[in-house]
Amino acid sequence: MSIDGSSVTLLPNTVHTPPSPQSRSPSPTPPPKQPSLWPLLLLLVLVHISMILYSLPLNRVIEMRLCREYYNQYDTPQIRPDGPIPEKLCKIDEVQRKLAWLQGTMETTIVVCDFLVTIPFSFIAERYGVRVVLWFNLVPRVFMSLWALVVGNFEHLFPTKAIIAGPFMTVLGYECVFSSTVFTLTSALAQEYVQRASYFSYISSIGYVVSFMGPSLASFTMSKSVWLPFWINIALLLLAVPTIMILPDTKRTIFRPSVVSDEETNEAGPLLAERPSTPDRYYNAFETEKSLIQSSVHAVRKLIGLVTGRRNFQILLISFFLTALASSDTKLLVQYISKRYEWTFAQAGYMLSAKALVNITLLVVVVPRIIRSSMSTQTVHGSEVRLNYLGAEVSILVSVVGVLCIAFAFKFWMLLGALIIYAVGSALPVFTMSLVKSPLIALPESEVQDFSIVIMMKTLGSLVGAPLMTVLWVQAIKAGGIALGLPYFVSACIYLMAAFVVARLNF
Repeated sequence: MSIDGSSVTLLPNTVHTPPSPQSRSPSPTPPPKQPSLWPLLLLLVLVHISMILYSLPLNRVIEMRLCREYYNQYDTPQIRPDGPIPEKLCKIDEVQRKLAWLQGTMETTIVVCDFLVTIPFSFIAERYGVRVVLWFNLVPRVFMSLWALVVGNFEHLFPTKAIIAGPFMTVLGYECVFSSTVFTLTSALAQEYVQRASYFSYISSIGYVVSFMGPSLASFTMSKSVWLPFWINIALLLLAVPTIMILPDTKRTIFRPSVVSDEETNEAGPLLAERPSTPDRYYNAFETEKSLIQSSVHAVRKLIGLVTGRRNFQILLISFFLTALASSDTKLLVQYISKRYEWTFAQAGYMLSAKALVNITLLVVVVPRIIRSSMSTQTVHGSEVRLNYLGAEVSILVSVVGVLCIAFAFKFWMLLGALIIYAVGSALPVFTMSLVKSPLIALPESEVQDFSIVIMMKTLGSLVGAPLMTVLWVQAIKAGGIALGLPYFVSACIYLMAAFVVARLNF
């Protein structure tokens, strides 16, 4: 080697030329940082609180209108035409039956509109990302609160039945679209079974945490003004807009490196995405030339193909339908408590908070610890499947006991105990959702799509359950006495059917 000034000459066969940057083997790139679950949990808190702040005072707003219409038909000296009517005077059968019909009609409308747009919105998520879908999802929630304020305050301009117009805005998506998106994101964030089950537990527990705080908040604000919960609801939904910005954007493959395997793509990819048979780092699953109708028809055929020939999945879907149908009775709890014990809706809200406290303890503390301790001590293959199966069966049977106790609860203390028992069965979604992801059900290429099918089946159960429970509740009011628990007697029978269906799973 000779040195001439600043130049360096390497003699051949004397010193090996150091490899150029292009010839060096690429150093292993660290795996991308896994997105946090916290933004999703925060969004769930905001959305669930907004739902309770809407639904609980809505009962009172409709009841006030119906009650005034009823007493205006008669010459009642103690009630002025434009003056306030004590809430306890509104617990008469005629007012409560009309309230049940209006609430049942609104609930059915919401479920139908939401169900019809689930598949189209899944393709919107594929092309534009889940953030766009979630922003659309906020529009009907804000509108329905504003509409309740308008109908409730302008009695001379709008009839009481005009309140039904609000739920038609759910053609922009509601619970079915929202839940499908949330469970898909949750599955993508989880790395393995124990973490996934814990995440599902946390997601489920959020609803019960809010069910603990929400009714109390709604009851307290209603005691100040019946309109205050609606304004707080709108403010919370506006806060959800920037929260969605923090969520993982599924329009770009942020959950994985630029080159991924088919298995990883199927695991974290978007809802109902159709992918090529060979991996392509430049492939964008959201760019499609098909029309929305063609894509929807293709998706329906694909979903039917995923269900056909999978006996265990079919059985689990039937159980999801039945449990969603049976749990439709929870929509009646506020009216049931208010009518049976002649309580105000605010007092009934505090009772629901006591129930939710048990839900929180169960899903945040008890269930995750049971899952982790069981999986750390068991090494037998498929033990997690059997744990989920047993957990689902126990949860359903406890729900049977709980709803029967609610139906037979004649006193306050009996109802409190019944609600606590019913709350213990709230762990059911944790185990059934984990079964969807288990080897007993899932296929390597269908795990994400399975969640869409499950959410649609649950929504179908709610679609049947909403009018069914409304009819049963109206008949129960007419009969009175022990028959007031009619919806809960029927619910117990449906839960029992679900237990028999789950028992038919093949391991």
